[in-house]
Amino acid sequence: MTKIRFLSAEDISSIFSMRDAIDAVQEGFTALSSGRANVPLRTHMEIESHSGTALFMPVYIDGLKYFGQKVVNIYPENRKHGLNAIHALVSLFDVKTGKPAAVMDGEYLTAMRTGAASGLAADLLAKKDADTLAVIGAGVQGRTQIEGVCAVRSIKRVYVFDSDNKRAEEFAHDIMKKAGIETIPSKSRRDLKNCNVICTATTSRNPVFSDDEISEGVHINGVGSYKPDMREIPAETIVRSKVIVDSRQACLKEAGDLIQPIAEGVFYPERIYGEIGEIASGIKKGRVSDTEITLFKSVGNAVQDIAAADAIMKKAIELDAGVEIEL
Repeated sequence: MTKIRFLSAEDISSIFSMRDAIDAVQEGFTALSSGRANVPLRTHMEIESHSGTALFMPVYIDGLKYFGQKVVNIYPENRKHGLNAIHALVSLFDVKTGKPAAVMDGEYLTAMRTGAASGLAADLLAKKDADTLAVIGAGVQGRTQIEGVCAVRSIKRVYVFDSDNKRAEEFAHDIMKKAGIETIPSKSRRDLKNCNVICTATTSRNPVFSDDEISEGVHINGVGSYKPDMREIPAETIVRSKVIVDSRQACLKEAGDLIQPIAEGVFYPERIYGEIGEIASGIKKGRVSDTEITLFKSVGNAVQDIAAADAIMKKAIELDAGVEIEL
């Protein structure tokens, strides 16, 4: 008899905090950089007639109880119909027997683990006294970017940027109401000069700010673009930053923020300082001065999902969260 545990977004949020997610993601990235993770490059399947992309992301991490896969579907046009742009499911299997163990909401988990990756990067790379955050992209990912950074730094003010001013205003009002942090919907990129941390969470194909609009010492989390033709960060910023990635292999194949400057001849793969897992494990140093610009480029990696899902499953069993169904 095989039982599968089903976990909704509400189930996950009731037992799994952002701090839990940051710890799990750190374990995943450390495993990735140390060779303990088997992570095939994710498979892209374009749903061209509906402007969608399906991503299939399998992973096995040595030492965890479960292995599994996330399937995430990205439909940017959904926003026009009042729907989320991202829909996803995560499936887990027992590492010893291969038996199906769990299916859980992947939308909430995707947002949580992406926010957690940015929280981990900010913890390792942002200035210790960073207190002002900019979020470019007022969507689901933007919310957990704030949550992740706020989990590791004492953020006092958040600037929100979005191409839709009304959306930015509603987003800012909601964040201020729920988190109690001063949140300002900004219409001027000049406000970026005041920010110690910048998170970009868009699907833009062009840079979302100019290099001269940011200050020395800023830390940037670039988490929105995930295809070679997407680009959130200007080449000038890439060139003068200490660039840290989630995965060298994946970013050199998928991250337009790096691929395009390389094609232009202004950046080189050797200029990537390291992977976030190398810094998390102490193999490489993080920030070394208050003036250097640090940039964490992430295209998303299945180690984040499965490390988090493994931790969620353990808590779910302990607290009897979710619903068990016999196959």
